[in-house]
Amino acid sequence: MKGIFLRLLVPLLIVACSPFLTGQAFPKAAPEYTFAVVRVFPHDPTAYTQGLTYRDGFLYEGTGRNGQSSLRKVRLETGEVIQHVDLGREFFGEGITIIKGRIFQLTWKSGVGFVYDLNSFHLIQKFGYSGEGWGLATDGRKLFLSDGTSEIRILNAETLLETRRIRVHDGATPIDQLNELELVEGQIFANVWHSNRIARISPQTGDVVGWIDLEGLLSPIYRLDPEAVLNGIAYDPLRKRLFVTGKLWPNIFEIRLSQKHSK
Repeated sequence: MKGIFLRLLVPLLIVACSPFLTGQAFPKAAPEYTFAVVRVFPHDPTAYTQGLTYRDGFLYEGTGRNGQSSLRKVRLETGEVIQHVDLGREFFGEGITIIKGRIFQLTWKSGVGFVYDLNSFHLIQKFGYSGEGWGLATDGRKLFLSDGTSEIRILNAETLLETRRIRVHDGATPIDQLNELELVEGQIFANVWHSNRIARISPQTGDVVGWIDLEGLLSPIYRLDPEAVLNGIAYDPLRKRLFVTGKLWPNIFEIRLSQKHSK
């Protein structure tokens, strides 16, 4: 009986110990990042921020809620809205991004997107898509569109047709509720709705390669509305400046990231 028992036990031990025997490592958790505030800028506290991007010294902002949705050009230093266009009352504005002199803007449930001239804010065209529109970003060639699920759609910037999707995951766990997006140094930064966290995502694989924890960035006294959540990421690639804000927040924050060190 002992011989039979040992013959059964040895293979089990080999399987259990195989990662150590082969040198295979268990999956590592995505690294965590914290922040330091570099500068604080004023922001319209009535702006229900759904999209944010930076271009040539100005912020461009898409705001939401039916009857209040708009596209804005904002002076960073003062928060002054120097140009804007209102969406029709039937539209709930969502994410925005800029490619080659054009501003692209999504709507939430209407299945309609808008393309504007960057300088005049004149509407150039409308385009359609299935499902919901949440966040929008670009690498200068393609559009990345989030819809609240764990998938990010990739669109051809010229035809506005979907070419493929990536499934966002942290290890084996799908990450959904992906909201406002921004391309930062080759990674997609994505707000996770109703959280203080930003996922750093590989646009090639959908892997979450890091998490940014922004807990404590804005005092709770400014979050009287339950929807006053973190939502808005913009990046200045020339000066390497990262800006974040939220819906109905009174400030935009320039932050610097650093990796958390485990104990």
